[in-house]
Amino acid sequence: MRITERLINLEKRLHSNLEELTELKMLAYSLEEENERLRRQLCSYSDEDKAQVENNAQKIQGEGYDNLARLYQEGFHICHLHFGQARSGDCLFCMGFLQKL
Repeated sequence: MRITERLINLEKRLHSNLEELTELKMLAYSLEEENERLRRQLCSYSDEDKAQVENNAQKIQGEGYDNLARLYQEGFHICHLHFGQARSGDCLFCMGFLQKL
């Protein structure tokens, strides 16, 4: 292959790569704009929305505690050492865990 043909092929590949680079830059710019918009949207929740989320979190935590207490009363471990295993008698780890909550 002659040097002129090789140079023409190289120029075509460079042009193709430059087009791809431009497309990727535009995509990155679009994603950065969307990310910034989503950040602004995330930070724009009202105090009422925040209070509702906090109330839901407290409700869920309360239900979790109730479920663990029920499991313990039904005779299962709730401590990390033996979680879910049947227990005979009281377990100091489980009782300590329930007291922390």
